[in-house]
Amino acid sequence: MDTAADTSPLIWILAGEASGDVLGARLMQAIRARVPGARFAGVGGQRMTEQGLRSLFPLRDLAVMGLVEVLPRLRQLSRRLDEAVADIAATRPDLVVTIDSPGFALRLLRRIKGLGIARVHYVAPQVWAWRQKRVREFPGLWDELLCLLPFEPAFFGRHGLAARFVGHPVLQSGADQGDAGRFYRTHNLPESARVLILMPGSRRSEVPRLLPVFGDMLAQLRTMLPDVLPVVPVSAVVAPVVEQATARWPVRPIIVTTLQDKHDAFAAAGAALTKSGTSTLELALAGVPMAVTYRVNPITAFFARRLIRVPHVAMVNLLAGREVVPELLQENCRADVLARAVCRLFEDGDYAAEQKRAFADVLHGLEGPDDSQPADAAADAILALLAERRSPA
Repeated sequence: MDTAADTSPLIWILAGEASGDVLGARLMQAIRARVPGARFAGVGGQRMTEQGLRSLFPLRDLAVMGLVEVLPRLRQLSRRLDEAVADIAATRPDLVVTIDSPGFALRLLRRIKGLGIARVHYVAPQVWAWRQKRVREFPGLWDELLCLLPFEPAFFGRHGLAARFVGHPVLQSGADQGDAGRFYRTHNLPESARVLILMPGSRRSEVPRLLPVFGDMLAQLRTMLPDVLPVVPVSAVVAPVVEQATARWPVRPIIVTTLQDKHDAFAAAGAALTKSGTSTLELALAGVPMAVTYRVNPITAFFARRLIRVPHVAMVNLLAGREVVPELLQENCRADVLARAVCRLFEDGDYAAEQKRAFADVLHGLEGPDDSQPADAAADAILALLAERRSPA
């Protein structure tokens, strides 16, 4: 069936955080390559706006995480959910795509279940990691579940839920295409400077948790590695928070907000400290040796430790099936521990090389079916569902 020849579909897309915004933008681009007249509505950020989306409300209203952190925002989140449901009911799109952000997205899918609109959830909820019993709530929430990790279809299959692996979008991120020389020239850095990437997170609610310990770590690191220069890649939305929080650091960091500068910084970097999540895969693709660190509210941590069912937090470690990069979490997220970890990453060449070899194996396993790009595989799955829904019974 020639989908492009059909009446142009209206696809309603929700992204609830910065990483989802990137996925949404690539998905919109891939769909338009196949159906040039495709129209889009929904909620997204800057990247999706650049693809022509007029967001129903700001993405930042949804970008919050943690049990305790969500509580003050419940009323606003409830209003935004009502707005999204009302907009879908009014516009009657041909298909709804929700991207990640399961706390909001799955509630939305449940609320619109009775509208008879095709629903796709992109980025499977990570219930395999914790609260596995939640999988019982999923039947009927979506018509298609698109997974980023190769082991997820088997997990959901064991629970009677069909799921499709489309490959991990980090492979399309360009994180391995940076130019180290350009970074040094752009920021007028001496050749002796050793670049340390610090990635505190993408949400305004989580960034303040890691930046103070990063600052204390740098104070200790000055006596060990005086030529280390910190670089903090963040979104433009989060940058003002970072600027304020780092104003009194012993070494003022370079704050980068553009994708090219971020990838150039990766190419220049000798080591990184990052929160857990997709950032570990970006750094792995760029070949940057790293340690993973994170700190959440103690109450959130208390409950999380009793619910987590996987041996590793860092995605690189989880996919490798072993500890490739150190995980310095909660009580180990301390300035002295982090300083020692950074020193080893810069000074122990064999250790750094071992990490890089493991990265290559992990990334190979994230390639999409039939060597397709992840966004293309996702677009094909979505358009196939749309064509199926449009076909006469």
